[in-house]
Amino acid sequence: MKRFIPFVQGPPVVAVIRLTGSIGLGGRAALSDNALRPVIERAFRRGKPKAVALVINSPGGSPVQSALIAARIRGLAEKHKLPVHAFVEDVAASGGYWLAAAADDIWADAGSIVGSIGVISAGFGAHDLIERYGIERRVFTSAKSKSILDPFLPQKEEDVEILKGLLEEMHSGFVSYVQQRRGDKLSDDEHLFSGRFWLGGTARELGLIDGIAHPEDKLRELYGDKSVFLRYGPRRGLMQRLSASVVTDVMADVEDRASFARYGL
Repeated sequence: MKRFIPFVQGPPVVAVIRLTGSIGLGGRAALSDNALRPVIERAFRRGKPKAVALVINSPGGSPVQSALIAARIRGLAEKHKLPVHAFVEDVAASGGYWLAAAADDIWADAGSIVGSIGVISAGFGAHDLIERYGIERRVFTSAKSKSILDPFLPQKEEDVEILKGLLEEMHSGFVSYVQQRRGDKLSDDEHLFSGRFWLGGTARELGLIDGIAHPEDKLRELYGDKSVFLRYGPRRGLMQRLSASVVTDVMADVEDRASFARYGL
């Protein structure tokens, strides 16, 4: 009927973007700016939405991809002058919280895990193992720092100091972003930017979220009981699914599960 009577106003439309999984470039479920670009752009454009909601369930991942995705969301929100609401499911930690902070307000379940505002780097050292089996490591570089933190060479304190400097710089950028997005809502708790994470109730007290709420209930409260939800999420085409590497996907799934497991999920 609306096609033939254009002045008849339809129900409010809210675009709902699901952001689930680790953030990065690898794996079937990884969230990246390249994979999400068409999804996010379509959500802001299609159906003339009144608002955009982000449903987030992510333990984090790449800080660069987190920043790129969040910047795309903010840019489109400002371009289309649309409010953005974030809803946390099981977890929005580290890069997952970075995505949540791209919204104008953040809501979570009382049992949701929120926070972990920090940066981590993990690796392994196998120099003792290869020495035990008589394996000789041969490394040739044209510059002193090209072999920094090589897992098959003994750890050097100067290499660790370089890495710590990079991590501190990344952490500082993360903190600045959260402070910019959350502003006066944040508490002055000394542990806020320590990398700790909390359940929804405490996260609300700390100002990391705005309250306890679930997506459909809150969105209907904001935009009316007749609101229509258009749902979006990353999809893989048939050829992409058929050409996927089984080994790569299995390893990515293991890493993804390990990331969630860090938060007891």
